[in-house]
Amino acid sequence: MLPPRILRRLVLAPLVIVVTVFMLVTLPFWLVVTAAASLRLPPPQRRGLRFVWFGVAWLTLESAVLIACLWLWAAGGARRQERHYELIRWFLSKVYAAAVRIFRLTLDVQEPELTEEEQAARLTRPVIVLSRHAGPGDSFLLIYHLLALYRRRPRIVMKAALQYDPSLDVVINRLPNAFVPRKSGQQGVVEEIRRLAATMGDQDALVIFPEGGNFTPRRHRLAIRRLEEKGLAEEAERARGMDHLLPPRPNGAIAAIDACPSADVVFVAHTGLDDLVTLGDVWRKLPFSAHITAKWWRVPAAQVPRTREERVRWLYDHWEQIDAWISAQRLPVGEKGPQAGRAG
Repeated sequence: MLPPRILRRLVLAPLVIVVTVFMLVTLPFWLVVTAAASLRLPPPQRRGLRFVWFGVAWLTLESAVLIACLWLWAAGGARRQERHYELIRWFLSKVYAAAVRIFRLTLDVQEPELTEEEQAARLTRPVIVLSRHAGPGDSFLLIYHLLALYRRRPRIVMKAALQYDPSLDVVINRLPNAFVPRKSGQQGVVEEIRRLAATMGDQDALVIFPEGGNFTPRRHRLAIRRLEEKGLAEEAERARGMDHLLPPRPNGAIAAIDACPSADVVFVAHTGLDDLVTLGDVWRKLPFSAHITAKWWRVPAAQVPRTREERVRWLYDHWEQIDAWISAQRLPVGEKGPQAGRAG
């Protein structure tokens, strides 16, 4: 059970700062211990030092965000949304820079070529972002790019348990986002999506992960079984043909489109660290150089289907396109098909 907000503010937030100071003071000790332990492992598995450096960097940045939030609250700026978006942008840019240096992260984004009219619309309409859910930090990278590169103000529905992270708890609760308790179920998530979409402005972006979680073979089988039990034979058959994705849950996306019909829809695909699902996977399998390839394409609001049945088929069409794109990215360079690097 999540502790009350006042307890989280008075205990968890100061605890992060105390742990950060402790780690900074004792950092030489942890580096020596980690280096000694890594000597027993073959070079590809010597990840300990990188994780120590990244962990300390993350804690330091979290503490800086919490101190900045305290200052904003004391100065009467706790309700100034732009200040908090700038704070998140700063935090994620520093985390991204740390990942680039420590994990040798590279990110290749394939963007569609836009006409002048599309370029103008890109800056003057809200967008609903439907993204694949896979790999560590995918949501962080997506939010970072929306903020830093596209100057959007993202909105997202998250699990209530994420409020155990003090900086997320403080900053995200001061912005138009939603934390949904597990007991609320899918209907609670859809209602929050509808609420957030209904109040979007021209620079806002509502981020949705229609799969509801990372792909695993077991989740894939269970999702297909649920579709069959609901009598959705066509959707089950189409889901069975996807090798890398869970079938999309359409209710959230459809609720967002209904609540904000003027919004364009952006589909986001990415691959590179798909097999790293759990923290254990990250610890055991993270490569020495991490590379992620991403691709997005935009559907203008006028081209979004109008009926629910058409939208469900349309959503599955795009999910199959993402699945095919991922398959193409995993082929050897000389075997990739023409669509692998083409923006749709």
